[in-house]
Amino acid sequence: MTSLRWLFKAFIIIITFCAIGAGFLYHEITQPITLAQPQVFEVKKGDTSFGLGEKLAQRGWIKYPFLTRVVAKLHPEWIPKVGQYEITNGMTLLSMMALFDSGKSIVYTITLVEGNTLQEYLKAMEAKGNIQMTLEGLSNAEIAQKLGIKRSNPEGLFFANTYQYHNDTTDQRILERAHHLLESRLEAEWATRDQGLPYKTPYQALIMASMIEKETGVPEERGLIAGVFINRLHKHMRLQTDPTVIYGLGKDYNGTITYKDLRSKSLYNTYLHKGFPPTPITNVGLRAIVAALHPTKTDDLYFVAKGDGSHVFSKTLAEHNKAVDEYQKQRRADYRSSPEPQSVSAPKKEGETVQ
Repeated sequence: MTSLRWLFKAFIIIITFCAIGAGFLYHEITQPITLAQPQVFEVKKGDTSFGLGEKLAQRGWIKYPFLTRVVAKLHPEWIPKVGQYEITNGMTLLSMMALFDSGKSIVYTITLVEGNTLQEYLKAMEAKGNIQMTLEGLSNAEIAQKLGIKRSNPEGLFFANTYQYHNDTTDQRILERAHHLLESRLEAEWATRDQGLPYKTPYQALIMASMIEKETGVPEERGLIAGVFINRLHKHMRLQTDPTVIYGLGKDYNGTITYKDLRSKSLYNTYLHKGFPPTPITNVGLRAIVAALHPTKTDDLYFVAKGDGSHVFSKTLAEHNKAVDEYQKQRRADYRSSPEPQSVSAPKKEGETVQ
């Protein structure tokens, strides 16, 4: 009987210690942390449960690194996912480990702006500081190859939009998403395009959208700009738009278009060459695509910049030249919104000018 009594007491003592230990562990893994403001915690590739415990203990969020192993034993199905997580005031070790398992890491955003080129998009991504830059230093042709784009110049093939990404996402991944979205949106708008447009392919419509985007800073004018360009194409007039010339000049453009620039042999020189330039000259969003495929009906053939981002539209060359005198020549003596007819090597007798 004595031995049974001692055995019973030992059993009670063990149970008591186990209960105390369990209570202690439960208290530790459910103890809320105190933070003045949210903080970022990163789970890296190869981090073990104990390794996470050491990191959390270094932050002062838990007392003992082994506590993460306890949680791992309680929830063996939880697997921490790589990423950066926002840790907020009042969270517990249990809730933190559940967050790491969920994979709901911090989502960042980057806006690929309408009217910017591919190289400008790469610079914007580099400036974020948490995007892996794998395409820097490559030519546009090399980037196209990396992205699986069959055109040698992928300019204009990325949809201007705001994209979400996680820490250490690559520039290639973001551009792939932007390219697929561009194809999707262009295809959808092409299917509902207006009749009688001078486009043989959706790509030509995209080229038009890029010129519209670069020509105006006023959203309401996009449709009118498209209408003017389409009228000119229907009349077999040159588009004569400065932004295409500027794109063709590349690094040689110094901020001012000269007569020499307007005589350049570039295929993007729409003062010399009829029809569309060979590629888009910038990346666009939905508004420019819609304008290109659903232009405003107009009789105008010309427009000139007023200097505030908006334009004056004209039906005749005489009206246009008057607008040039009013809004451009008065700003500086040598300024012209477009070349004089005799200044450009073109067979046209009349002066076709579009700003």
